[in-house]
Amino acid sequence: MTAFIEIKNLSVDFDGKYVLKDVNLTVEEGKVIGILGKSGSGKTILMHVLRGTEPVGRVTGEVLYHVARCGCCRHVEFPSKAGKSCECGGKYEPFTIDFVSAGLHDEERKDVTKRISIMIQRTFALYGDDSVLTNILNALTEVGYKGNDSVKKAADLLEEVNVSHRMIHIARELSGGEKQRVVLARQLVKEPMLLLADEPTGTLDPMNADLVHKILMKSVENRGMTMIITSHWPEVILELAHKAVLLDEGHVVEIGEPQKIVDKFMEDYTGIIVDKPKEFGEPIIKVENLTKKFVSVDRGVVRAVDDISFEVYEKEIFGLIGESGAGKTTTSKLLMGLVPPTSGGVSVRVGEDWVSMSVPGVNNKGRATKYMGILYQEYSLYPQSTVIENLTESISLDLPYELGIRKAIQALKVAGFTEENAKSILQKRTFELSEGERHRVAMAQVLMKEPNIVIMDEPTGTMDPLTRASVTNSILNAREKLGETFVIVSHDMDFVHEVCDRVALIRGGKIEAIGDPHEIVPRLMEKENAGGAEKTAKPKTKKTSSKKEKLDQIQEKSVENENIEINADGGCV
Repeated sequence: MTAFIEIKNLSVDFDGKYVLKDVNLTVEEGKVIGILGKSGSGKTILMHVLRGTEPVGRVTGEVLYHVARCGCCRHVEFPSKAGKSCECGGKYEPFTIDFVSAGLHDEERKDVTKRISIMIQRTFALYGDDSVLTNILNALTEVGYKGNDSVKKAADLLEEVNVSHRMIHIARELSGGEKQRVVLARQLVKEPMLLLADEPTGTLDPMNADLVHKILMKSVENRGMTMIITSHWPEVILELAHKAVLLDEGHVVEIGEPQKIVDKFMEDYTGIIVDKPKEFGEPIIKVENLTKKFVSVDRGVVRAVDDISFEVYEKEIFGLIGESGAGKTTTSKLLMGLVPPTSGGVSVRVGEDWVSMSVPGVNNKGRATKYMGILYQEYSLYPQSTVIENLTESISLDLPYELGIRKAIQALKVAGFTEENAKSILQKRTFELSEGERHRVAMAQVLMKEPNIVIMDEPTGTMDPLTRASVTNSILNAREKLGETFVIVSHDMDFVHEVCDRVALIRGGKIEAIGDPHEIVPRLMEKENAGGAEKTAKPKTKKTSSKKEKLDQIQEKSVENENIEINADGGCV
């Protein structure tokens, strides 16, 4: 097989701190390379070096792309195309470029990067207020597509990623799995030779993750594309990769058959042994007949949360599980009082008083929110600020410097860092950290405010098993020593088994069952399997009306039947 990429003695450092060191790897044309490694091992930095469109610290060594390049139009193809004719009438000639020595603005380098696509973890990168079809048409425009059949081509791409049934939906209204498939379609617009997939399904439920993985492999096979994929799920590497690479602290530990690499990666993972408490405190959250309805221009009235009731007890770790789009994240926002319910309500106990999360004001829900923290699936940190600044100044936590340092280290330890690692990253800017490290810093930022209730949306979404085990122990430790209560939204069923005392299974906005994870999780998996999903990723577990016309029609109907206020954008208020 033809060598496509050769990485020779690649090192990357930030101010003398190496994140990659003497990496050597050959990537063959048309193959899938899987990269495993703990959080902070250098996986994401390696992906960005290979992408070649932005600076990433001080880079030394070589990253050689061996391609075939037309001397007339400069179109770039796989190296196996050398000697063949180009559509412009020219001929493809062998061409090699080193991404390390060639500058970012080198035109020959740009010729190659035009044929490289990337899916970045936790980033959907869509035009949220545009339709799915418009998102693909925009992508075609961005790559300079000149054909007269752009709508047909966009429709073909959406069909390829199995989301053509959402063509006229607004992008922000899609589920996580649907968004990720639209992202993939936008990347396939480039007709890439290389797809870099950095944790592409880390925050998706097993069924949607399985679907995305199948679509990725179909694209690789049909297009002859090369793919490099990172994943914190070893099963993904086993299923998808032809060859696997184990990274640890920036070094390549071993390269070989996926099963051998996975076995070595899992040597240090012993799992979690949890002695869950048999009793908890009094209820601290009460949810009664909670309903949230949205109005969508395309779909009419959407019941994101549909008449649900449950209680969460003090010091309990309560999980919300279900497929993407089931209503879990909306429920978590309702618990925090971030969005108002359509009907029903949420009450939170503060001392001996029950506070309604539907009544605004510092003397109402404000009494509860100051003792609550939420970690979003798509969190944000200030990239140019240091970790200690993000943990204190960025959240307006006014503390003497020494006390701020002490609390920051404590919070980072609870979030899964060792004390040594916590101290070592305090003065780093967050863009210098790995994605997994940034996620744990965001978790520490929540814990810095000493909340009684912590709500987490996909806290382990892009974490490897070893880091996940550390976070699991940290949550259990926070519950035991600090008496904190957790509500956790997760698609990671192993994590749910390990950490949650009870879980609620949500389907279509309704609670189907509440109980022990070992009883409820199989009900989710059974339904997915009955729907035809094969366990690839984690076996464990007429005329179109105008927008105004549609809005008017929906508003007239909802005035009679629904307790909803509608704004000019077709959403609810």
